[in-house]
Amino acid sequence: MQHAAQDAREGAPARAVYVIVAHPRWRDSRVNRRLLEAARGIEGVDVNDLYSTYPDFSIDVAAEQRRLARADLIVLVHPIYWYSMPPLQKLWFDEVLSWGWAYGQDGHALANKDLWLVASTGGPEDSYRPDGYNQHPFAAFLPAYEQTSHLCGMRFLPPQVLYGARRCDDAALDAHVGEFAGRLATYPHWPELISMAHAAECQAIPSTDRPHFSPAEAMDTNAGTGRAA
Repeated sequence: MQHAAQDAREGAPARAVYVIVAHPRWRDSRVNRRLLEAARGIEGVDVNDLYSTYPDFSIDVAAEQRRLARADLIVLVHPIYWYSMPPLQKLWFDEVLSWGWAYGQDGHALANKDLWLVASTGGPEDSYRPDGYNQHPFAAFLPAYEQTSHLCGMRFLPPQVLYGARRCDDAALDAHVGEFAGRLATYPHWPELISMAHAAECQAIPSTDRPHFSPAEAMDTNAGTGRAA
């Protein structure tokens, strides 16, 4: 995949976008429901409402990998749960981004793609600083996303975050949704991408760190992380 800035200069068509929205309780959603509706309204954008697609948490790994393979931009849309992602989104990572496909020996399926996080927090922005109750800036909670991108050879784009989602006014919410929709519709022609470096090469991992298992052994091991049962 060529650099996004080069595409913009050459007037290339918009690239494929896969939006993965994960909210465990849509009835309580104020922000993510709007983002889901906005993404569905943009022609050519592939949208997956993860909790509706997999209500039993039984993820179709092959189908997800096909959708990822077609995409140039992968978008994660979800509220922040305990400084991380909702549980089904985490399971999606564990099962779909498997050794030998997304990372590790011969795992280059995601190389040179872009990963973009669109998140909402319950706490206001001033809670994400040393003197706030979260004690750290929001960026301090992003290493897992960033390292996942690096390991798979993807480029992690600057997140779009809506702080204090439960209490923000309608104007702020409208602006957040409008910016999100505009970016989906215009990717990769974002001004900030012009100066961003290419995605790093997939991080090399010794095969001994993530060995291949026999079918019987694989039943007792999570393929996405090598985590023993």
